[in-house]
Amino acid sequence: MTDTKFTIVRLTLDGDKFELLVKPDPALEYKLGKRADISSVLVSDEIYTDANKGSRASSEKMTKHFKTTDATEIAKQIILRGELNLTTDQRRKMVEEKRKQIVQFINRSFVDPKTHLPHPIMRIEAAMDEARVPIDPFKKAEDQTKIIIDSLRKILPLKSETVKLTVTVPPQFAAQSYSVLKATGDLKGEEWLSDGSLRAVLEMNASIKGQFLDRLGSATKGSAQVKEE
Repeated sequence: MTDTKFTIVRLTLDGDKFELLVKPDPALEYKLGKRADISSVLVSDEIYTDANKGSRASSEKMTKHFKTTDATEIAKQIILRGELNLTTDQRRKMVEEKRKQIVQFINRSFVDPKTHLPHPIMRIEAAMDEARVPIDPFKKAEDQTKIIIDSLRKILPLKSETVKLTVTVPPQFAAQSYSVLKATGDLKGEEWLSDGSLRAVLEMNASIKGQFLDRLGSATKGSAQVKEE
């Protein structure tokens, strides 16, 4: 099965192996939640124990692990829970995209302890190259950052500084400002006041405070009140 038009998804449950033959790009889209139609993903609706040998899974084992023998339902579970054998091109693209997300997350969330400013993107990228940090294309950027930060700290001084702000937005700007608040930091609390104003408590990295105040100022025409706790 070396034809790149097909690839395999594998799932092992209590030592029993289950495999599917799928189309690489549609299967990846389905696994990432970007495609809903599983029929466009499957090369065959057969459930295998070894797709290369053509060995089919028994009804007993399917019932034991999936509580059904419906091939479509089992295929959905295998794709979502199993390991998709990515093509070389898919893996390269996914790793590159995940790497960008991780670099941006570090840039937003950590500062140089000497200057209290974020490190430039290029400096973070160079440090990641030097540290040779492994990147999991399926794992969320935030979930990988702790291990990566531990590796980068040997090369790049990094410090996480947070600030807590209480923001009060007048009624006429409350709706459009809410998306700015949610997108910028960790919303710790919100309260809609009797006059329609929005009061929110927001925690964020200190390095993006200035950027946030600029965006909030634009959204509220400078009418929002901000108090740092």
